[in-house]
Amino acid sequence: MSPTTPTVFIVDDDASVRESLDALVQYAGWRCETFETAREFLLTPSASGPSCLLLDVGLPDLNGLELQERIGSDRSDMPIIFITGNCDIPVTVKAMKAGAIEFLVKPLSKEALLVAMRNAIARSAAQRDLNAAEAALRARYASLTSREREVMKLVTAGMLNKQVGGELGITEITVKAHRGRVMQKMQARSLADLVKMTWGLNLAPAERQGCHEQEE
Repeated sequence: MSPTTPTVFIVDDDASVRESLDALVQYAGWRCETFETAREFLLTPSASGPSCLLLDVGLPDLNGLELQERIGSDRSDMPIIFITGNCDIPVTVKAMKAGAIEFLVKPLSKEALLVAMRNAIARSAAQRDLNAAEAALRARYASLTSREREVMKLVTAGMLNKQVGGELGITEITVKAHRGRVMQKMQARSLADLVKMTWGLNLAPAERQGCHEQEE
């Protein structure tokens, strides 16, 4: 399998369940890694491609909900599908509120499992793409000089080049030069595009509104 082949992690203390799920995952054409305990799973690195986690609620060390809380944002691109022998409504609600995408009760339906895993892997792939795009955006922003960041902040707040120059104590021509480099480094097609990037970067809210496209 290639490094980008989806991986399904299985954490269940029942060996027969692990074996059955392993066979189903491999039948679907995905990579499978199984674990008896949550602590064993925590020692394994994240997958290099899309992934999901089939997680039993009742585990001998850390239970499923505790593991879900433990990994939290560390594996935001790995959706969790809970599996359990009992339909416990409060536990189900807690798991879903914490981000689980499915809660399946044993005996497990192969069809329901396959659908749940396909949906989870698709969601994982989408989240990984989003994470990669955000990382690329932050890398481009990191390439800006401190002056270019100041110019970017002011122009995306709606200030004209002349106003930016007055604010920073530099000439309008210098502002235009900085602005051009900002657009180039950030790979922005327009001022509106640059404004959207500031939202994606979670920069400080703009103090003034409006986009003056005529100054691009």
